[in-house]
Amino acid sequence: MTTTSNAAEPSMAPMLDEDFQTGLTKLQRTRNTLHRYPVISPALVLITAVVVFGLVNDRFYNPQNLSLIAQQVAVVGTLAVGQTLIILTAGIDLSVGAVMVMSALVTGQTAVNHGVHPVIALALGFLVGMGAGLLNGIFVTRLKLPPFIVTLGTLNIFLALSLLYSGGSTVRGMEMPSLLTWTGTGISLGSFRITTGVLVMILIYIVLAYALAKTAWGRHVYAVGDDLDAARLSGISVNRVLLSVYVVAGFVMALAAWIQIGRTNAASPNVAGDLNLDSITAVVIGGTSLFGGRGMIWGTLLGALIVGVFRNGLALAGFDALYQTLAVGVLIIVAVALDRWIRKGRK
Repeated sequence: MTTTSNAAEPSMAPMLDEDFQTGLTKLQRTRNTLHRYPVISPALVLITAVVVFGLVNDRFYNPQNLSLIAQQVAVVGTLAVGQTLIILTAGIDLSVGAVMVMSALVTGQTAVNHGVHPVIALALGFLVGMGAGLLNGIFVTRLKLPPFIVTLGTLNIFLALSLLYSGGSTVRGMEMPSLLTWTGTGISLGSFRITTGVLVMILIYIVLAYALAKTAWGRHVYAVGDDLDAARLSGISVNRVLLSVYVVAGFVMALAAWIQIGRTNAASPNVAGDLNLDSITAVVIGGTSLFGGRGMIWGTLLGALIVGVFRNGLALAGFDALYQTLAVGVLIIVAVALDRWIRKGRK
């Protein structure tokens, strides 16, 4: 009798699952699938955008143009990694661009104007980025201030400090040691050309994707973002996790500063531009929920590519830069609305 019962169980499970699935509409099944695999949405958007812009202007597929997109995405994509970590914990960082600028200026100014060894100058830039992240983290964890308010304030603080320190002046690449502009070194693959900055960006994605998926720290990050109180009750040191996330994000922003120096061949206080908006857009379009606890780091890379493709494709189509920013803003609203709809399918 026991053998018969065990043999029957496997055949009943698929039947029950099939019965359950047949009770769902196609729209509900789609929503549940997108919730289970958040990377599907950005992948479809990217493929569609590439096809459409390629049809609008055949120069889009030119290897030189694709190389340009990759180099532009290197900066936004790296910043978006740090933004992803913070958004996974249900926070947001409006100061990412300011931290990047401050790190770049400290690195460039100390090396050129103060004669500091390039390795030490680079290390100081990373310390500045991590220090800025630590400060944000302390405000969030110790003073219990909302991340939005904290980073809105530090955005202005960091920008002001950057201008005060640099006097508003730009350090040119020709004045810097080669180590600081190394991320702008080109690598040719036939007609396609990428920079070492692109490879550095890919490396940080690999490292943090592994950390989030395979380590206890990564599981704690997701747990804190999904339900902070439940994470605390389960024994997770919530404040320690949050603080570590902001510090790691600060390190990543300093890395973006190094990539930016190589990309523009300069350390300038005027490069932030739309980077805050673009980094948030990349994260949200990439399937990471603004409500925390859900998302994949590789989805963020797809989101960064979507932002880069949209800006480049619209420029080739002859649209003004203002329309490019408008398109990015629309993408944010659509992505957040889609995220809210998908989360209703959560079981």
